[in-house]
Amino acid sequence: MDFTSDNTGALAPQIRDALLSADAGRVPSYGNDPWSQALDRAFAEVFGAQVRVFPVATGTAANALALAHLIPPWGAVLCHEEAHIHTDECGAPEFFSAGGKLVPIGGDHGRLDPSAVAATLAEFPPGSVHQVQPAALSLSQSTEAGTVYGPDAVANLCATARTRGMRVHMDGARFANALAGRAAAPAALTWQAGVDVLAFGATKNGAMMAEAVVFFDLALAEGFALRRKRAGQLLSKSRYVAAQLLAYLADDLWLRLAAHANVMAGRLGVGLKAEGYASVHPVEANEVFVRLPDAMAAALRRGGALFYDWPSRACGPDGRRFVTSFASRAEEVDELLALVRAG
Repeated sequence: MDFTSDNTGALAPQIRDALLSADAGRVPSYGNDPWSQALDRAFAEVFGAQVRVFPVATGTAANALALAHLIPPWGAVLCHEEAHIHTDECGAPEFFSAGGKLVPIGGDHGRLDPSAVAATLAEFPPGSVHQVQPAALSLSQSTEAGTVYGPDAVANLCATARTRGMRVHMDGARFANALAGRAAAPAALTWQAGVDVLAFGATKNGAMMAEAVVFFDLALAEGFALRRKRAGQLLSKSRYVAAQLLAYLADDLWLRLAAHANVMAGRLGVGLKAEGYASVHPVEANEVFVRLPDAMAAALRRGGALFYDWPSRACGPDGRRFVTSFASRAEEVDELLALVRAG
């Protein structure tokens, strides 16, 4: 009963097979292999538009390099106060942008509101030499609270950012879960709504180590290959990352894996609510946040359940986080719920 993270599972069998298939013979290195060369076309089919795709090894690299490409060193990135780039990336966005400043903004259930973004922008007079200048807005999809922005919400936030000429970055570590949760088209949640660049994640959803920076503005991608190389993220044997991404997208595998994770989270959320522990945030993707007394949390752990304590403003001191994945089984969820009923 491991609900600590969607990083804990093994590989999806289809991705394991793709790695084995790519592991044969000699091919050109540094992205000149057939798998890497096919990425732009594969992602273009998914998003219904021409894109430029740059595979990298980690989500932190994808976020940090994308943001560094969007802002000058004196630029500011507006983000939610719980955003991964702000709380969990050890200063990587600031480091790779040569000093760009992250400006956290509050918002219910992990989501930013256009009015809050507009109010924050008003605190930074255009052209003031004494303050950083807002240059990018970063959205997490799904959010750190396990919630999802719909197409209209993304479009409204992008429109607010455009009032100051800002670019928009989306942290899509759980982008597949967001899509499965909203049943929206990939284009509707990204470029059609105004997103410029997406940090596209696969590792949490069945891959071994496969992330990508996806540019919807082709001109904006100019020079990114050099930035990636300078950051040590141009992999010599990039076929192994590319093969994972191609298998991930093929036949909608990524959406099927995410849909299963979301169903498991929904099952858990409904079951916990029935036992008197309603979710703190709406369960819209693959994370469930609840308040559980210490005695209950200890009983669950004695029974073999793994999860994280999650004290926070929204959850309070007895907050707990449960994360499901493509590898979660209904039997695990039901076993956990049985432990809750037993007290």
